[in-house]
Amino acid sequence: MTRTTPSGFCRHDILSPVPPVDVRATVISNVRLSRDYNVLTIAAPEVGALTEPGQFVMLKTTDASDPMLRRPFSVFEVLRDDLGTVRAISILNKRAGRTTGLLYGLEAGDPVWCLGPLGLPFNPPSSGEAWMVAGGVGLAPFATLAEALVALQVPTTLFYGARTADELYYLEFFDRLGVKLVLTTEDGGAGVKGRVTGPLEESLKGLGGPNLVTVYACGPEPMLAAVARLAERYGQPSEVSMERTMGCGLGGCYSCVVPVKHADGQTRYVRSCIGGPVFDGATVVWE
Repeated sequence: MTRTTPSGFCRHDILSPVPPVDVRATVISNVRLSRDYNVLTIAAPEVGALTEPGQFVMLKTTDASDPMLRRPFSVFEVLRDDLGTVRAISILNKRAGRTTGLLYGLEAGDPVWCLGPLGLPFNPPSSGEAWMVAGGVGLAPFATLAEALVALQVPTTLFYGARTADELYYLEFFDRLGVKLVLTTEDGGAGVKGRVTGPLEESLKGLGGPNLVTVYACGPEPMLAAVARLAERYGQPSEVSMERTMGCGLGGCYSCVVPVKHADGQTRYVRSCIGGPVFDGATVVWE
């Protein structure tokens, strides 16, 4: 199977996402990148065919009540056969709790309950370049986004930060696409030593005017706040993918609300599972 997405993607301020589908999928492969990270590929073509960059799925490893709730994961890749037919999707998983631990331990042939695609996708840039900013597992939504941007012939850069060089994954994937890589590690093992916002700010300083790049970010919330503020300071639009805990993914439980400034000047709480997870970075009230 090849890793490709449709040649474009829809603006979610124009078109509403299609209704999600709920499938009992089967694990195709589980590539363990490290002791904590893995890429899980599942046969869910019904989901993949509908997925736009930035959307997510809710996954569960059993139909029993333990664990009771599914957990949200960005769609990492949409996988197609040589004829271009969608055959599978993948997720980038970090083992951190019960459900993520179960997903890490799955083997080919195991079942996975998959609901999706959910949420609002990224908007394509209206002009100029695209800069993606990923912190750790925040890389997850950027494989599909990068493919869509490259298909639209948008010059694309990935600012990618991790704790160590060993936690920088899929570099060859982005390099093959022609995405420029700017790497940072907290221990200095690869790229620039420090946080990913350092090279980002230096690059923003070098721009000659407003609205020359669209900045996309996913990662820990303090990083998202810093990226959104930097983009606004230097006159560039930003979109952030919020990593919020979700109980249902369908807007019923209100567990994932994000404070957002609206056009009337009022701040209201928006459910990130249906009003996001992608938000205009300038409208989020960073607490």
